Amino acid sequence: MKLHYSGTSPYVRKVMACAIARGLDGRIEKHISNPHASPADLLADNPLSRVPCLVTDDGLSLYDSPVICEYLDSIGDAPHLFPPAGPARWRALKLQAMGDGILDSAVPCRGELGRPQEAARDAAIARYKTQMLRTVAALEADLPGTGLDIGTIAVACALGYMDFRFASDPWRPGHPKLTAWYEGFSATPAIAATAPKE
Repeated sequence: MKLHYSGTSPYVRKVMACAIARGLDGRIEKHISNPHASPADLLADNPLSRVPCLVTDDGLSLYDSPVICEYLDSIGDAPHLFPPAGPARWRALKLQAMGDGILDSAVPCRGELGRPQEAARDAAIARYKTQMLRTVAALEADLPGTGLDIGTIAVACALGYMDFRFASDPWRPGHPKLTAWYEGFSATPAIAATAPKE
């Protein structure tokens, strides 16, 4: 399998954490791709020019981290990260949506921070930060479990990205239970091995 990736993408981190948890990371050949430059090899596999993009062994291109993670969960014999049915499934999917939702605000917020200051930019940044912190507060009130599933992976990747990119505006103050959960869950091999680095 071939994975187009960026080392600082939290969505790529989520995919690689799933691959590690499923024992599939050794089957993935990583290709550094800058989606902002729209390289030809990435465009050939993903017309959206986004990472992650996984090309399966049979040549199928998959994009968007939830799709890729579910595909990885469908191969191999390791315990599944997507519970098959019932309350556990819906809880894991809800947590994945919350983690991805944080990232869907954090990533463009990070981009806005690099633009010249103006009223519209500042309003967008404030909105993104409010969305992120409102979701963090919801997680503080309803902590993720300690089991390894797609939901706990997504939340850990989102919180780790906020630590990585928003150190001057931390999420941890006022969220002691979530902070403790994250610190403990970060020791999970799949999360520890994928910690973001510049």
